[in-house]
Amino acid sequence: MSSAVEKDRIAPLAIVVMGVSGSGKSTLGALLAAQLHTMFLEGDSFHSEASVAKMRSGIPLTDDDRWPWLDRLGGAMAAAVVRDGLVIAACSALRRSYRDRLAIATATPIAFVLLDAAPPELARRLGNRPGHYMPASLLDSQLRTLERPSRDEPAIILDSSEAPDLLCEKVLEWLPRRMMESR
Repeated sequence: MSSAVEKDRIAPLAIVVMGVSGSGKSTLGALLAAQLHTMFLEGDSFHSEASVAKMRSGIPLTDDDRWPWLDRLGGAMAAAVVRDGLVIAACSALRRSYRDRLAIATATPIAFVLLDAAPPELARRLGNRPGHYMPASLLDSQLRTLERPSRDEPAIILDSSEAPDLLCEKVLEWLPRRMMESR
């Protein structure tokens, strides 16, 4: 399957790889972007300094912390889609209201890829990320906040314990079907 052909078949589109911290969003997002020859946006880089300091201190973010972050990320996604036709972003997007906010801010077709993993696996992964500001102590808060996408959302749910290459393949197989269903 040619990446260029796939990109043409699915654009315009913003793809958000979502899930709790440690689920593999950045790994899969970067891999998808490489396969599709498009931009990858790391959602964490759109957090304010105050939000990063809050998380680093083990304090969960509130919705008031998240709205401007989602708007900044959504604006960057919108600009990338206008420029390139396609963008991949990693973003927790834990609640439906957050996904809706991203869809509004992006103002383009959007698809979500939820990476699902068992809590012990997530805790193990978080323990292997030295230097990241997101402490493992916030994992329970994220898991409580997570609202899995419902059937009416443009989303696929994948087991993040699978190899990133296999997850990438599954997303690339799903996207053209997803776009056909939405048109």
